[in-house]
Amino acid sequence: MAEIKKIGTIKVIICDDSKNAAKHGAEIFAEVINKKPDVVLGLATGSTPVELYKELIRMNKEGALSFKRVKSFNLDEYLGLTGDHPQSYRYFMNKNLFDHIDIEKSNTLVPDGTSKKPEVSCKQYEESIKKANGVDLQLLGIGSNGHIAFNEPGSPLTSRTRVVDLKENTINDNARFFSNKSEVPKKAVTMGIGTILEAKKIVLIATGANKKNAVSKSLNGKPDTDIPASFLQNHPDCTFIVDKEASSQL
Repeated sequence: MAEIKKIGTIKVIICDDSKNAAKHGAEIFAEVINKKPDVVLGLATGSTPVELYKELIRMNKEGALSFKRVKSFNLDEYLGLTGDHPQSYRYFMNKNLFDHIDIEKSNTLVPDGTSKKPEVSCKQYEESIKKANGVDLQLLGIGSNGHIAFNEPGSPLTSRTRVVDLKENTINDNARFFSNKSEVPKKAVTMGIGTILEAKKIVLIATGANKKNAVSKSLNGKPDTDIPASFLQNHPDCTFIVDKEASSQL
């Protein structure tokens, strides 16, 4: 059983562990997809969403869920990595979700990390989201410094899809996915906070003790550029799904 509480405008679901958090998240996604088969999803990468994606794959394999008419937009991509690079987010999404479900790959959009004119491709990404009538359901993780997508501390509330410099904290957090820290890209393309907040529904999943400070500051402090996730308090339909470790300071 999960504990459900409301902190300000945000619904918080506290689960026993990361596996149950993933199941709760997958249930929300399944409900939305079944209600609107041509839904537009906003998707995230990183270690946290993997269990949720496994649940969605299972539901799809069992015939309880179809992605045939679904369109998706990913939050971010490393600048300079091609889609077939093992640490690119396109590669991650294919490996952990898209290759295992009945989604049309042409309907899965990830920011272009190799564009020679990234400012132009960022504007085109924004236009593609608008053309799809916006994101219906956005999945988020949260960084230990409170970042959402690659919107690092200091990112403005009105920010749109753009190229950003990654903070040392984020580079250190992501170094575990690379052979050594020097291989971690220093820049990325990311949806902005303003873009994210335009999603009709947002679900943020946070698990593990290393996320407890970021979760607490996001929910208990005033919205502030120092903690980008705190701006989610401005959203009318946002749910945080956390395990007991991540919720220990609430």
